[in-house]
Amino acid sequence: MGLKGMVLSGIAVVAGAIMYWAVTAQSSNTVSNHGFQLSTVGVILMIAGGVGFLISVAVFAASRRAPSVPPRTFDRETVDEVGRTSLTHEEQR
Repeated sequence: MGLKGMVLSGIAVVAGAIMYWAVTAQSSNTVSNHGFQLSTVGVILMIAGGVGFLISVAVFAASRRAPSVPPRTFDRETVDEVGRTSLTHEEQR
């Protein structure tokens, strides 16, 4: 999804707006007998495009976050010239 989904959703919203506000269907037997209205299809496309856009934005935002890396720990043992040892515990985030 992501960026491609946002573009596709934008196209669906534009197509729905054109069908709702710019296209007028002539009164014919098909329209009056079967109840197919372009304005209704336009509203459905606008709603579906808006919902798809919001989902795509959420997916896009989630994919842009830096992945969380668990902290790394190191245990070091050092020995000096005399032979004494010291232990060091280190944690990096």
